[in-house]
Amino acid sequence: MAAAGGDCDVIMAPAAAMAASVPHPEAPGMFGDADESAGTRREAESFKEQGNAFYAKKDYNEAYNYYTKAIDMCPSNASYYGNRAATLMMLGKFREALGDAQQSIRMDDSFVRGHLREGKCHLCLGNAMAASRCFQRVLELDHKNAQAQQELNNAQTVLEYEKIAEADFEKRDFRKVVFCMDRALEFAPACHRFKILKAECLALLGRYPEAQSVASDILRIDATNADALYVRGLCLYYEDCIEKAVQFFVQALRMAPDHDKACIACRNAKALKAKKDDGNKAFKEGNYKLAFDLYTEALAIDPNNRKTNAKLYCNRGTVNSKLRKLDEAIEDCTNAIRLDDTYIKAYLRRAQCYMDTEQFEEAVRDYEKVYQTEKTKEHKQLLKNAQLELKKSKRKDYYKILGVDKNASEDEIKKAYRKRALMHHPDRHSSASAEIQKEEEKKFKEVGEAFTILSDPKKKARYDSGQDLEEDGMNMGDFDANNIFKAFFGGPGGFSFEASGPGNFFFQFG
Repeated sequence: MAAAGGDCDVIMAPAAAMAASVPHPEAPGMFGDADESAGTRREAESFKEQGNAFYAKKDYNEAYNYYTKAIDMCPSNASYYGNRAATLMMLGKFREALGDAQQSIRMDDSFVRGHLREGKCHLCLGNAMAASRCFQRVLELDHKNAQAQQELNNAQTVLEYEKIAEADFEKRDFRKVVFCMDRALEFAPACHRFKILKAECLALLGRYPEAQSVASDILRIDATNADALYVRGLCLYYEDCIEKAVQFFVQALRMAPDHDKACIACRNAKALKAKKDDGNKAFKEGNYKLAFDLYTEALAIDPNNRKTNAKLYCNRGTVNSKLRKLDEAIEDCTNAIRLDDTYIKAYLRRAQCYMDTEQFEEAVRDYEKVYQTEKTKEHKQLLKNAQLELKKSKRKDYYKILGVDKNASEDEIKKAYRKRALMHHPDRHSSASAEIQKEEEKKFKEVGEAFTILSDPKKKARYDSGQDLEEDGMNMGDFDANNIFKAFFGGPGGFSFEASGPGNFFFQFG
């Protein structure tokens, strides 16, 4: 930019020789029409020289004012428009600068700097094709112009990045599109089109603050930019602020009624909100089957809306848990977490499903994640409960050994012991193989151990609360299953097995 926009067309003479200095015109006709009086031209030149002085001091606003005065005095002088174009470029006003540069070459098509500035403005605004034509024209006028050759190379580079970005957008390789646009914007810093494409891809990548920042910068310059309004709405839409998103989409469509992307996004947003609301209504009314169907239909509307879809998966997981489809509920919650790994509600729902299916290690892992994120008393208690159940699950399940429910009565526990003890008594398996005898003896001991704990209210209470029974002084390896058996069946000699043939037994009570 500095080369094309930073030099004025007239080199100022040293102060001592300023009065005698005569500006050298760039080409014939540079000083305007013949009907402009010599006095008018001198006054215009005086304004231009003052503009040059301010330009040299980098006071571009004042330089602009004096170049404008020179143009007002002598509107047919190409160099004045060229100088004002250079000043506008330094102020970052490339569209206005483009107008002045084009005016300068309309007056004088051989004005090399005018063509350079027009090309540079086109390039900064992202029109690399038009920029290339301008730089090629410079090379026709001056084939050794190194600046024009370099800028032509830059324009070709931008065209290549555009081509790659277009292909990558179709492939949904949004990261690569962002990379290409960042490189292109190094040469075209004022191109809204490149910025919008970058912002849209940032939104599709879930980098919403960055995307919003780009769109907001454009809207500060041009509040009616439909593309920027669309991107702003897209960010809100993907952040599950659907009602606000619709407002931006509608505004974008007011500015550009044929904006296809805004039209599609607006339609999807409205459909998504309607399906989700209908699903929530059905759930509250207890119509879980309908709620499941509505959430499923909503999930098919827009796969790109990760945040809303995460909520839909979690909602459907809640429905599945109500329907006691716990494996499906876990899968839905896992999908929700995959889409939004910060979604606490999905972790909590999945953890409860893990608890209900006795997958305690997984439940502890989820509750730990929740508690690390939100250290509340409620989450701490949930984690503590899961850890307790995990600890209990690693002990022998005495209820399972006896084949009774955890709420079994004292009589039910006694009946279960009687049945299991007789089933696994070593005497009953005396003629079996050594391996079977060993296995049945082990089961017989476990049955006795289970009965010892569950038939004693205090021991049972400690066991149910998850306390370590051995820490409480009960060494389960010290008891004798045979003694428990004899005591239960009436003391020494009160019971015996006798064989009446191979595989047949009868019980004899004393």
